Amino acid sequence: MPAQTDSVVIVGAGVVGLATAYFLGKAGVRSTVIERDSIGSHASGFAYGGLSAVSGTGVEPALESLAFDGMRLHRELGSSLEEQTGIDTGYGDKALLSLAFYENEAVAARAAVERQQRHEDYSVRWLDGPETRTLEPRISMEALGGVYVEGSTEVDPYRFNLALAQAAEKLGATIRHGSVTGLDRQGDRVVGVQIGDETFPCEHVVIAMGPWSAEAGDWLGFPVNVGPLKGQIIRLRTPGPPIECSLGWDGNYATTKPDGLVWAGTTEEEVGFDESPTLQARESITAALTKMMPSLENAELVRQTACLRPVTPDRLPVLGPAPGVEGVFMATGAERKGILLGPSMGRVTADIITTGTSDIPIHAFDPGRFAG
Repeated sequence: MPAQTDSVVIVGAGVVGLATAYFLGKAGVRSTVIERDSIGSHASGFAYGGLSAVSGTGVEPALESLAFDGMRLHRELGSSLEEQTGIDTGYGDKALLSLAFYENEAVAARAAVERQQRHEDYSVRWLDGPETRTLEPRISMEALGGVYVEGSTEVDPYRFNLALAQAAEKLGATIRHGSVTGLDRQGDRVVGVQIGDETFPCEHVVIAMGPWSAEAGDWLGFPVNVGPLKGQIIRLRTPGPPIECSLGWDGNYATTKPDGLVWAGTTEEEVGFDESPTLQARESITAALTKMMPSLENAELVRQTACLRPVTPDRLPVLGPAPGVEGVFMATGAERKGILLGPSMGRVTADIITTGTSDIPIHAFDPGRFAG
């Protein structure tokens, strides 16, 4: 049944929750977003912000529709959000160069190029070692080559979240502080959420709590297998010209951002909910950076950040209606692709709430797939 005005509560003001509120507002549906911390205060506000559906060896086949829809929506939002809010989200073109240092990496990368070239929105080609250094002279002489992708973009994640929040509010959404501790139900249907001692009535609830989404398992009666995957980024002041493209190798990346600093990352750490930056991570990121660009060995550290991404055992999102509780929807688990996938996950969730269907296949993301 399509949502009625003021009937939707969204738990979590990260990129997915805010995108859901925004697209509900576009459909004429008011929502309330409940956040216990602040907008973009975790992974959604501290991510790298590189956007591509064909980076590295590409996204998993199950994610392609979401990823390409995410890119399409980012292109639209790149201009429309600034017009609506006056916030510059830093959206713009940013080519990618994924390096290969070993023969097995080069073989896999060349094989991926043929697959990636079928996407008309991208120009993808293999560059040999000397060609990569023509593009960026500071690349290590040890690099055998790399996959160069044009058509990718970037955004400032924190400002993107702020803009989404303000645009959603202009469309009728309310964003409030609080901690949701449970659901109110009548039989198998949700009729409200518990916020401390308060009962907040609603007809639909969207669980977009990032790595904390597992807490909702107790409310729903089945396990929500979403947990934290820690990632860290360092920001460096470096000599010489900016790095114009986004360099990548072995899951790591580096580029010069609009603030003039080189952002480099990242780690994948399963350490629970510890968000503290660590020396070990800094050394690991620095080692990967200097593998790609040895001349940056003595760069000045300006800032180090850490965040927790929501990840599932199969590394696919949890997206769609929750089994057994009518009116509850889940939208989380995008791990390292949260900024890319967030707008599409929000649009899909809004579409299902308002029309009962989605034009993106989401069966692989079934929230009940871990229940058995």
